[in-house]
Amino acid sequence: MLAVLLKSPAQSQQVVDKTVAVVSESSRKAQLITYSDILWQMALQPGVPLEKPTSADLNRALRILINQRIIALEAERLPRTSPTEKEIADKIAETLKFFPPGVFEGRLKQVGFDSVKDEAFERIVAERVSIEKYIDFRFGSFVVVTADEEAKYYRDEYAPEFRRRNPGLLIPPLDEKRAEIRQAITQQKIAAAIERFLDSAKRRVQIEILIEV
Repeated sequence: MLAVLLKSPAQSQQVVDKTVAVVSESSRKAQLITYSDILWQMALQPGVPLEKPTSADLNRALRILINQRIIALEAERLPRTSPTEKEIADKIAETLKFFPPGVFEGRLKQVGFDSVKDEAFERIVAERVSIEKYIDFRFGSFVVVTADEEAKYYRDEYAPEFRRRNPGLLIPPLDEKRAEIRQAITQQKIAAAIERFLDSAKRRVQIEILIEV
């Protein structure tokens, strides 16, 4: 149990940061999830209020963190290099794009960070970058997208969505949008592979919820 300083816009107060959940597997070091971890995750999600968070928002963030901890346990099996300063800075810059100017740093201060340069925040971003690199290696390296899949996606998903958003406009030809469609299919396949992995992993790891949120 750790004592941390969580800041609200109106006041600063010291809060006992309790462990909410533990994710573990055999002899590997258990992955702890604290209440502040949940708030930090919520701060990264645009549109999620941080004051008086709802149980639904807290539990949604908790599920994301549990999945991340499971992937982190799996990633420990492989040798890996630490994220570079540039990779961390690029990830922070990418995150900032999802928020209006100044809003993200305000959210960080609400959950106890000084700024995007806060070392604790940079460590969290580094962990996320490590997980993303593992996902790219484990699930993205072997994705194959066929021409038939591109044509089907164009016909069944891209074209109907384009018509809905742009009534009366001529639909761009498949060749013009092939790279975009290939990327969308790749992301779908990676997401499906991750879901299958998590379903399997949850049958062998222990997930203990210590406190209801």
